Amino acid sequence: MFFGSDPLYLLLVMPALGLAAWAQARIVSAYREGSKYRASSGVSGAEAAAMIMRSGGVHNVAIEPIQGQLTDHYDPSKKVLRLSVSNYQDHSLAALGVAAHEAGHAIQDAHRYPLLVVRNLIVPLATLGSNASFLFLTAGLVLQSMKIVWVAIALFSLAVLFQIVNLPVEFDASRRAREQLQADNLITADEDAVVGKVLNAAAMTYVAGTLTGVLQLAYFVIRSGALRRGGDRSA
Repeated sequence: MFFGSDPLYLLLVMPALGLAAWAQARIVSAYREGSKYRASSGVSGAEAAAMIMRSGGVHNVAIEPIQGQLTDHYDPSKKVLRLSVSNYQDHSLAALGVAAHEAGHAIQDAHRYPLLVVRNLIVPLATLGSNASFLFLTAGLVLQSMKIVWVAIALFSLAVLFQIVNLPVEFDASRRAREQLQADNLITADEDAVVGKVLNAAAMTYVAGTLTGVLQLAYFVIRSGALRRGGDRSA
């Protein structure tokens, strides 16, 4: 394979991986900073999520604690919003921001937000593409079979497509979260600035991940020779 010391890989993909590392460090820093401030409303993350979903017309979603740090997520298949233990019980602005973001996903689901529907449909294909693409790519290169290489590229494209569709879904959930936190008087305008830093930092991890995926896809296409061979066929 051509990873590692390949100059093209270093030139094309490594900057994106650097951005991803920076984004991850930023979310950790922003979350730690937001955890220092207790919300003036005095509610916990779980209470905030429940209030926001209730205001958004969502009444059939359970809220459960889950082990781990920043493992928070909304499961649309089981209608369960899971918050890491600290965010579930903590009263900090960071906890409220994360909980409200996940509640935003529950509201999206309840109102059939189009891009969320598309994202949920893509998930099984994206998982398959992410897991199988490297195996097919390796096999195609070893066997010198462009058909197998194209299968690998198509599979990896599904994973990249998921990341692209996921971006506006995440941004919309954060927008809903910040608006509803203030509408329900769970945070003040001044506190929103702190919540915004946490959610914006989280958004950058999705941006970095998407950029990395797109550039990796471009790298695979270039290194496979698919573009060159396509040009040879058209000549």
